[in-house]
Amino acid sequence: MSVTIREPAVAGRFYPGNPEKLTADIGDYTTPTNAEKLAAIGCVVPHAGYMYSGHVAGAVYERLDLPKRFVILCPNHTGAGHPLAVMREGSWRTPLGDAAIDAELADQLLAAFPLTSEDADAHRTEHALEVQLPFLQILVPNFRFVPVAVGTGRFDVLSALGESIAKVVQSAAERVMVIASSDMNHYENDADTRVKDRLAIERLLALDAKGLYDVVHEKNISMCGYGPAVAMLTAAKRVGASRAELIKYATSGDVSGDRDMVVGYAGIAVL
Repeated sequence: MSVTIREPAVAGRFYPGNPEKLTADIGDYTTPTNAEKLAAIGCVVPHAGYMYSGHVAGAVYERLDLPKRFVILCPNHTGAGHPLAVMREGSWRTPLGDAAIDAELADQLLAAFPLTSEDADAHRTEHALEVQLPFLQILVPNFRFVPVAVGTGRFDVLSALGESIAKVVQSAAERVMVIASSDMNHYENDADTRVKDRLAIERLLALDAKGLYDVVHEKNISMCGYGPAVAMLTAAKRVGASRAELIKYATSGDVSGDRDMVVGYAGIAVL
């Protein structure tokens, strides 16, 4: 029986295609600190090109006590495939090797929430989840994950997805972390982006899924992964999360020097 391999779509563009260079870069982004590791239930991590947001993603992953199993939620930037697309078997390939899908968890999620669908098309060229995997491959060898591409903006569906994820996480024999892949506000000047991002970050830190949803829409915050973040927050609160911590925030202007049109990046742990 052939194994499904999802080939890398953005290696060499969003992150190095050379494994030695990729390993070195991730080492730079995850420089160890003496801070206590956080046993997070969930987190928000950015997904831009590593040169812009890798230092924020790395700060999150370095700070967390990472388990061996993950549900990774990402936005669907391409519009392809099912609105709630799960890959349930096989693996994802990066320059560092193959990362295995957690078929058991995937099957449980598909059974728990009938609005999800087994669908590889939504994932085929999506970058937002792929860029997380090299960090995990370096820091958590032999991890397993469930990839979920979120292409709906309906709060009731996002909330119900989170509730179903919580049931799956709570029934697992081992700890499972829920990762929401998201950048923050897009393509406004640095000052305005920081103001908008602070409004969204405040709701994230308050564990307020509905508040996050509302402020994104009311203030026109172009946070591409608000859907994954709403589902993650809902799941984390159901599992027992009581607080969140902003680990790092930056904009692309901090790297490029261009403050006229930036993208914001927040790294947040939910505990």
